[in-house]
Amino acid sequence: MGGGPLQWMLDTLGSTVICAIVGVILLVLAAIVWKIIAGRGEKPTEPSASLRIDVMALGTHGPPPGTPVLEFFNTPVRLAAIIIAPAGRVRDLPPAEDMADILDAIVPGLARIVSAHRPLAKRWPAQFSSKGFAHMFFQYVRLPGEGGKGTPWCSAAGIFKIEGQPMMAGMVFRTESTSSLGQEIIDAEEKWLNTLRVKG
Repeated sequence: MGGGPLQWMLDTLGSTVICAIVGVILLVLAAIVWKIIAGRGEKPTEPSASLRIDVMALGTHGPPPGTPVLEFFNTPVRLAAIIIAPAGRVRDLPPAEDMADILDAIVPGLARIVSAHRPLAKRWPAQFSSKGFAHMFFQYVRLPGEGGKGTPWCSAAGIFKIEGQPMMAGMVFRTESTSSLGQEIIDAEEKWLNTLRVKG
């Protein structure tokens, strides 16, 4: 009847295996769900520490003598560092041989300033927001004091365009002595012309 003890053992063993498989599947699903839920509370991935710039390592001298002269809100400054990043869906910057055109698209004559001042130059990953880029720039390129105010350091960051394509730039400047200049967000490309001026 019913196949005897052997059949009963086989039936029991089959049920145990099925229960074990179902249990493993449920554990895997639970782990996946937990990972998804836990992941929602995680902070966004921070940019690499390699993006940081130690402003105090950029030298203690002010604007170099002679021409050309770079002015930040009508105050002569030395360009100590410059960062360029692609914007939007563009993932790469133009080749290095086009860098002079890129610089002069920000402010006419800026390529001559870079040649004369020899700032630290870096390329950053693509950015999607000019304000987001500016805030990240100010975070990773920290000025002393309250955003540089009351020190010789100041900076500006934001959007510019070359051939209609938006890009991002961030710059660190040093004046000859302390000033009330600080950090400036450039939220429109024409604002660079109101902020920076190349003379000579």
